[in-house]
This record gives sequence, structure tokens and C-alpha cells, in this order.
Amino acid sequence: MLKQIALALAVGVLLDAFVVRMTFVPAVLALARRGAWWLPRRLERLLPNLDIEGERLQREDEPAGPPSLTLVRG
Repeated sequence: MLKQIALALAVGVLLDAFVVRMTFVPAVLALARRGAWWLPRRLERLLPNLDIEGERLQREDEPAGPPSLTLVRG
């Protein structure tokens, strides 16, 4: 009985990891396009502006404002 439960749990985890997270989520994000990354302005003002990779240090001539989202395809 315990082996059947363990097998069912392993199959469920594999289905979740591979089928849902590697196919459905990217497909929904592709269909939603920019709407998937939309953030309300009120919430954007409340969140801190984190520059983790140091892009602002590399671009000294650009004014300090909220970062823009750039999608890189390639």
C-alpha cells in the first residue's frame, strides 16, 4: 500500500514539474505577452528599485527612474 502511494506521489510531482511548469506556464506567458508582466503604477511606486546587476552604474548618462522591462529574444 505504501509503495502505491509513493509511486502516485512521484508521478504527480513529475507531471507537475515537466508538463505544467515546462509547457503550460510558458504557453500562457506567450499568449499573455506584455500583460503577464504588467504591474500597477501604485504598486510600482511602493516597491523598492533594486539594481542587482549594476546596470545603473554602467549607464551614467541615463536619469535614475524605474527600470524598464526588456525582453531579449534570440
